Amino acid sequence: MKFVEVLIADQKITQKLKKKLSPKRYEHTLSVTKVAYELGKAHHYNPSKAALAGLLHDCAKHYSNKKLLRLCERYAITKSKAEELNHDLLHAKVGAFIAREKYHVEDPDILNAITYHTTGRPSMSLLEKIVYISDYIEPGRKHGGRLDLIRRIAYQDLDKAMLYILEDTLEYLHHRKATIDPVTKETYNYYKKLRRE
Repeated sequence: MKFVEVLIADQKITQKLKKKLSPKRYEHTLSVTKVAYELGKAHHYNPSKAALAGLLHDCAKHYSNKKLLRLCERYAITKSKAEELNHDLLHAKVGAFIAREKYHVEDPDILNAITYHTTGRPSMSLLEKIVYISDYIEPGRKHGGRLDLIRRIAYQDLDKAMLYILEDTLEYLHHRKATIDPVTKETYNYYKKLRRE
């Protein structure tokens, strides 16, 4: 199935998201979807499934902090200390519940890919890595550092790309004196150790 055919197949979802998300966020979502599709193909993973996870990764991004907190209560979502300090991080966990409730996604791998696309987690599935990396490297992103290098590496070695992204993310958060979610640090340590083995 070609990427355009995937978007047509998921047209109802695409139309709903277009109404909900800002134009900039919607454009980002389509870019992540395309990169996830391409990475799926490159790493012998179902590209349609990768595209669907990419399409829904930010499905709760448009909610206000107040609504995210309300939905956390409704779905009994536990919040980390970092999420308590930075409510924007909650869109990932809430997004997995929205994907299931409003977009009828039952696949646990897709739901986990949405849940962990901001913090990562140790021992991520292939799909989780694809979505995490796609969100970071999509063409609309303009981070400095090693972005071009990471974009190339992602098509050859997902674990190496994960390590580089996590290194750059932690350095960026440290430089900004931002709260770092312990899960992100654990994920970095996991991939750092994995690369040494």
